[in-house]
Amino acid sequence: MPKSFIINAKHYNLCAKYYGQKIRMSKRKLTKQQTWRIERIQQERAERTKKRANKAEEALQSSDLGPETEGVVISHFGTQVEVEGTLEPYCDVSTRCNLRANLGQLVTGDKVVWRPKHTEGGVVVAKQDRNTLLQRPDMHGRLKPVAANIDNIVIVIAAEPVPHANLIDRYLVASETVEIPPVILLNKCDLIDEENQTELNTLLKTYEELGYRVIRTSTKSEQGMMELHEFLREKVSVFVGQSGVGKSSLIGTLLPDIEISVGELSQKKKKGTHTTTTARLFHMPLGGDLIDSPGIREFGLWHISEEELLEGFIEFRPHLGYCRFRDCSHEKEPGCAIRKALEDGEISSHRFNSYLRIRQSIRDNDAF
Repeated sequence: MPKSFIINAKHYNLCAKYYGQKIRMSKRKLTKQQTWRIERIQQERAERTKKRANKAEEALQSSDLGPETEGVVISHFGTQVEVEGTLEPYCDVSTRCNLRANLGQLVTGDKVVWRPKHTEGGVVVAKQDRNTLLQRPDMHGRLKPVAANIDNIVIVIAAEPVPHANLIDRYLVASETVEIPPVILLNKCDLIDEENQTELNTLLKTYEELGYRVIRTSTKSEQGMMELHEFLREKVSVFVGQSGVGKSSLIGTLLPDIEISVGELSQKKKKGTHTTTTARLFHMPLGGDLIDSPGIREFGLWHISEEELLEGFIEFRPHLGYCRFRDCSHEKEPGCAIRKALEDGEISSHRFNSYLRIRQSIRDNDAF
């Protein structure tokens, strides 16, 4: 074998060994672009695998499902919802439905697209846009959705004892914050006498002058009940208010069969089956829907920002942004537009005092 060939061969082997090491070293030290490319490829593979699995699941379920139709969630049961059909042939028929993945949290009042099963039950496949959403804070202060597509909030107070203006204002601010129109309902009007009549009329006149509707009712004398029925007709409403103002009597009058429904749910609970732990939608015999839940009735005590509080007092709105100082606290600063409106009688003293008390409670909560 020629000497030159042997030298070239040795040189080749050395080069191969050298470059082989370089190649192996480059595999151990990837560039950012190479790392990004590998991660992207792995992600694409994972997504393709997930899509194939979803298609396989849909194909498996589709054989057992009927065509898409529309409905409204009337209650929530753990991982399932009760859907009432709004189109024929399922109109006014309620069906227990499972949920497709990635729908988000559904609540009573949500309008949905669902598919009935040929055997029993159904599957919710899509959620439609919400017009309104009522939320309340949980024990940790986080907002939790309670009900959707509500037309008005009925703030129930009683003629006796005379309600505190600050309590009414809290409910009004909460209603304004979620942008659901409120109405004030004075219940137990049969208890109005010469001693409390003047105080009640003065209190309610303030809200009527602000444009809030006030309805006066009594379940005993049936005063104002037809007016209430007419107001609630063709609407989805919720009742809020403290204990003892007669909400149960009002709801019992509007929904004569609600006690039977609640009793049935209690019996189901004793049997260990699913029971509703959230709001439920009921149809009123004379028209309109009522969403009832203990959580909704007490929703007014929740956390809001100081900016939302100012907006929640509707008579404050025309004066916001006109104070001399940007960080005006509306207390003693010169050039305060809110205090100027107070002095001019455009804002009542009791409403302004309510604002100060609620603001202080917000600051006290933030301090903890």
